[in-house]
Amino acid sequence: MALSQEKSYTLEAIYALPDGQRCELIDGHIYQMSPPNTMHQKISWKLHQEIGNYISAKRRSCDIYAAPFAVFLNNDDRNYVEPDLSVICDRSKLTDKGCSGAPDWIIEIVSPSTQQIDYGLKLFKYRTAGVREYWIVNPMQHTVTVYDFEQEKETKQYSFNDTIPVCIYKDFSINIAHLL
Repeated sequence: MALSQEKSYTLEAIYALPDGQRCELIDGHIYQMSPPNTMHQKISWKLHQEIGNYISAKRRSCDIYAAPFAVFLNNDDRNYVEPDLSVICDRSKLTDKGCSGAPDWIIEIVSPSTQQIDYGLKLFKYRTAGVREYWIVNPMQHTVTVYDFEQEKETKQYSFNDTIPVCIYKDFSINIAHLL
């Protein structure tokens, strides 16, 4: 939910928040983040583990980070997000504060309060910022919507029971039901 649409904020406002309060900044608007529920955390942890194991086994030059992890999406002071999972293959984007620029692959796990932002605003921001692949995991519907921005292929929707191919890694797929 947006705090105020009348004023435009910068990163300074994010850094001025009290400890423990999580917000994202998109085009100068601040969006509060609710604490994740148990299912959200389980899905995040299992996906993080599965992707991390793949990256390690294949000796890929990528890193995976779980929220809270700062992504300065447009390398400006008006956009700051904390995707649930971020895979970054260009290590020159990594700083001690987070990722400066677009990660290669972002996964968002939606909740009732974040659906509009994840399916709308973030979809647009991630595409225009240069994210190669974007997954929206919906635990309420047991679906995963996959956007392959790099190949500009059509959007595909999968169920948790499907084996979902990873666009940026042609030899990798994930079945969420098997992880849970």
